[in-house]
Amino acid sequence: MVNSEKYHQAFIDALQIDEGSLQKELEYNSITEWDSIGHMALMAALEDTFDIMMDMDDIIDFSSYEKGLEIVRKYGIEL
Repeated sequence: MVNSEKYHQAFIDALQIDEGSLQKELEYNSITEWDSIGHMALMAALEDTFDIMMDMDDIIDFSSYEKGLEIVRKYGIEL
């Protein structure tokens, strides 16, 4: 599985949504599953998946699927 697929799958697994619900336009609080608890589950899933430790500022700034790509790339992960 390539990194972009791992990123995509982390959203599906952490937020417990089906693949059809995951769109690149997805934003925090735009679906009920991505609330504060879902957000922390997603952050933990991404940290585990890519073996990184995100800064608190990045966790707070992680407000959408697209913004998340930018943040994860900051940690040297090629997506």
